[in-house]
Amino acid sequence: MENLIPKDWYTILAPELTKPYFKALDEEVSAQYKTKTIYPDKQSIFNAFYLCPFSNVRVVILGQDPYHGALQAHGLSFSVPDKQKLPPSLRNIYKELESDLGQTANTSGDLTHWAKQGVLLLNSTLTVEAGLPASHQGLGWETFTDALIKKISNEKEHVVFLLWGKFAAAKKTLIDETKHLVLTAPHPSPFSAYTGFFGCKHFSQTNQYLKKHDCKTINW
Repeated sequence: MENLIPKDWYTILAPELTKPYFKALDEEVSAQYKTKTIYPDKQSIFNAFYLCPFSNVRVVILGQDPYHGALQAHGLSFSVPDKQKLPPSLRNIYKELESDLGQTANTSGDLTHWAKQGVLLLNSTLTVEAGLPASHQGLGWETFTDALIKKISNEKEHVVFLLWGKFAAAKKTLIDETKHLVLTAPHPSPFSAYTGFFGCKHFSQTNQYLKKHDCKTINW
């Protein structure tokens, strides 16, 4: 899989790619692609990295693992390809966006336009077996993406990390809050959105922080 990682990220992550856990992860996931239906398609595993180069990262939105239904996952957390039905969590993200900024959210669930502006739409686990949520957790992806979050924290400044839900909030310990902004809220899932995700105003807070530090804001 390492040959699928874009060059700039490959340089940043090279130390991880030679570790035994990543070699084992690569072998296991590659073998599963040959015998099972795995999402996203193999060429899209690192789509978030292609659309958001390391030098461009200004915001990180952390998800858990890819959508496990057909035609949904395309390598960006919370996002689905254009013309696909909006998943419930993304519908709630759009509701909060409309409430926070007073703008009408995009009708498409494709968040590529966020990624191209410097929003790294990162899942903690980058692959999943069809119909089996969380099926690739524990294979090594979390070790890889934790290292990636630490790299961003250590080597960049004034990045906004949006951590939604208990799983994402647990990653807070990986981030240096003296030079980054970390915003946490309940997950946007219908099961928890009404317990504090709605009204969190993370989109406006993100842009206020970026503007304060002379960084380009995000056109959500």
